[in-house]
Amino acid sequence: MSEQTVTAAPSRTVAVVNAFVAEHGDPTRAVIQYMGNAGVRLTLVGSDGALGDVVVADVATAEAVCAAVDGVQVSEWDRETIAATVIGPEHRRRMAGPRARR
Repeated sequence: MSEQTVTAAPSRTVAVVNAFVAEHGDPTRAVIQYMGNAGVRLTLVGSDGALGDVVVADVATAEAVCAAVDGVQVSEWDRETIAATVIGPEHRRRMAGPRARR
C-alpha cells in the first residue's frame, strides 16, 4: 500500500496570494512552473491582467496554495492566459534590464 501525504500550504504564502486576489480580482489564474533546485514558481495573473508570483518548495506545495485560496484557478500558459495578461511599460523596463534604463 502506498501512503499519501498531505502537503500543507504555508500560511504566509496563502496570505500573499489572498492579497493578490483581493487586489487584482477573481478569478486569478495560477501557472505552476518547476524551476529545478530553486523550487516552483507560482505565476499569478489577476482578472485585471496584473502579474505576480511567489516561489515555493515543490509542486505539491504550489497545488496546496492554489487549493487553499478561493478565486484561484490552476492554468497553463495557453492562449487565454497569455491574452489575459496586461504588461505595462514599467514592467517591460524591469524585464529588459539595465540597458533599457539608460
